[in-house]
Amino acid sequence: MDVKDFCSAMEAEMAAWKAKMYDAMRKIDKLGSAEKEKILMNVQDLNMIMDDMAQRVEQLRTECPSDWSPVKKELEQGSIDMRGKYDETMDAIGKASPVSIAG
Repeated sequence: MDVKDFCSAMEAEMAAWKAKMYDAMRKIDKLGSAEKEKILMNVQDLNMIMDDMAQRVEQLRTECPSDWSPVKKELEQGSIDMRGKYDETMDAIGKASPVSIAG
């Protein structure tokens, strides 16, 4: 896979994560203040991971290094971290919600 194809794939993945985050934020908005406070750190962590990944994709796109495998590994690890933190956040939302929140 060349760097352009990889960047395109990562941008598509980032768009999917943004959609998931939007849905998660809609669910969080329905929670009480105390529950939101508990989940806020997870949301901040998720946003930091997404921002970092977006910067690295942009770096690949603009600099086009001859050896981009270290950045590729970092982005792949970012995807793994994002998935784990997202699952943790959704579990916390589910536990904080007094009733099931559809969606």
